Amino acid sequence: MGAVLLMHEALFKYFKKFNSEPLKEEEEMLIRQAFIPFKLKKKQYLLQAGDHCRHFAFVVKGAMRQYSVDEKGGEHMVRLGVEDWWMGDRESWVTGKASAYHIDAWENTEMLLVTKASIDHLLNKTTIIAKMMLQLDERNNIANQRRLTSAISATAVKKYTDFAACYPNLIERFPQHIIASYLGITKDTLSRVKRQLLQR
Repeated sequence: MGAVLLMHEALFKYFKKFNSEPLKEEEEMLIRQAFIPFKLKKKQYLLQAGDHCRHFAFVVKGAMRQYSVDEKGGEHMVRLGVEDWWMGDRESWVTGKASAYHIDAWENTEMLLVTKASIDHLLNKTTIIAKMMLQLDERNNIANQRRLTSAISATAVKKYTDFAACYPNLIERFPQHIIASYLGITKDTLSRVKRQLLQR
């Protein structure tokens, strides 16, 4: 089986989480045409701040991060992604405005890229895209609300333990300074938290 075919098969397997009914042959063909295989080497950019986010990426293999950079050059993680995750700046993708974020590959990454125009076309031609987007929107809203609550009121220990419980695969794939940035704490604080948890 060719590499491109395998990448699309990973996407079709992912779709089954949202709809158990098999895709029609015509739907499969439209989706294959819409989702374009793409590869990035580690540290290569999918998006840079100031550019328009023209594509959303479905990660087939690898790890990516989305972050802003402050005036002092500090990186602030807003999203981390591995296999079966979506990466892109949705605000820029929808509005056409310049993005405030960088998105790059933390590992060599294989992905499928799709444009907003292609998604809009698929929404009119298939049912699976609408079902998927509705469920993803619901999950994202819940996740964003939890993260906001955590940022406002949670201790560093609770931030880390909640993150570890929800995303154990991310802890395995990203180094401590990136996890700390995502949680809004310093690397030293995260080290102290992990030591405390080990001592319990």
